Amino acid sequence: MTDQLDQLDALRSHLLTNNGLAGLEILEPDEIERATRIFHRDGFVVVRDVLDAAQIDTLRAAVESVAAEIVALDPDGLGNRGSHRYSFGGSSATRSMLHRPEWQMLVDIPVVTQLLTAIFGSDDYSVRAAGGDFCMPGATGYQPLHSDMGDWVDAERTPYSSFRDGRGLLTTRELPTPYICVNFLPIDATPLNGPTRQIPGSQHSREPFPTLDEEPEWMRLSTVCPAPAGSAQIRDVRAWHGGTPNLTNDVRAIPNVEFYAPWFREPTLPSISFEDHAKLSPHGRKITRHIVADSGASLPTGFEVVPFTRRRHESAADR
Repeated sequence: MTDQLDQLDALRSHLLTNNGLAGLEILEPDEIERATRIFHRDGFVVVRDVLDAAQIDTLRAAVESVAAEIVALDPDGLGNRGSHRYSFGGSSATRSMLHRPEWQMLVDIPVVTQLLTAIFGSDDYSVRAAGGDFCMPGATGYQPLHSDMGDWVDAERTPYSSFRDGRGLLTTRELPTPYICVNFLPIDATPLNGPTRQIPGSQHSREPFPTLDEEPEWMRLSTVCPAPAGSAQIRDVRAWHGGTPNLTNDVRAIPNVEFYAPWFREPTLPSISFEDHAKLSPHGRKITRHIVADSGASLPTGFEVVPFTRRRHESAADR
């Protein structure tokens, strides 16, 4: 136990001194053109002040409440994304969190809507799902680098994928951005509370992901921090990323909404009720039209934690 504590103390000191993506730019909400350029260059971009103080408080309370409900189902802390790591969407009966008003609030945030329209070149994109992830105190390891989408293999291993080039010439890596995840920060991202690591420019790479043993130290430290609460991390889901240790006493959550390009779509599930859909903005109703349940239909609710080691396949929304 003493050796383990010493190792954690050494890791804490190392992260405090070194953790954080060198040259990370946190943009202002009105820098849409610049944000678009950085997104296409790096595969992600961070914009501050996307949420106001009231929205931050609302979202923070929601993720803490939902996280407590999910963790209560997993007393051993096995997680469904590794030890003490959980997916909101992957735990939900609908594979999404759009049955909650706090996630519905995130569907049509003005700054994000402007940026998505600029990146996609159109406002006719659509919502795939909403979810995100959280890690608890005790998440002391690193999640392997991965991306959140891939080419179709078969109906069992990739039930939520659809792209396949039978000629073997193209993969999703060669496409223009097909799918964007927007993570919202209800708390500050710091060197110690499990900030996401992002590998700039990896969205088009066909190279295999390095294992944790192979991953160089600069990648482990390539984390999106510091970043203030209320920021949004807009990312191409193909870009390599992964979770990092949460060495604090608080839950670190990054709820999200996921968006398909106007020309791209993969299998989805109904995840917002007809009644809640009607409450959204006109644009919000338009972009969620593919995932709204029929009038009078009820959506399943509730959570289940299936440990990561037992999962045979997973949807991109789970990550």
